[in-house]
Amino acid sequence: MKSISLRNQKGISLVETIVAVAILGTAVIAFVVSLSVGSLATNELDKETIAQGLAQTQMEYIKNYLYNPEATTYPVLTPPATYSVTVNVSAVLGADTNIQKITVTVSKDGVILLTISDYKVNR
Repeated sequence: MKSISLRNQKGISLVETIVAVAILGTAVIAFVVSLSVGSLATNELDKETIAQGLAQTQMEYIKNYLYNPEATTYPVLTPPATYSVTVNVSAVLGADTNIQKITVTVSKDGVILLTISDYKVNR
């Protein structure tokens, strides 16, 4: 049976160990930061998508609603919790009384996310 000699073998030095841990730590931190940034981007995209859907649905509802030449607003559909929808109606300057400019504003927790405008015509 041969005996194994360990005298000529060197182990990993402390400096090499610290460098390896630093590289591993940097990789883990970069991964965690990318996950948090991705989560924030997903939340923003969700808010934007909901706001666009609410604004478009509200605008279609108003366009299908009975025309009122004296209106300053039209009925608002019930938005999800923490969201609010406002509708403003204004006369179009230089046009007859059969056209209105409709502005729909969607906000979440008091912060305006989206504003769209379109026209409603008395047909």
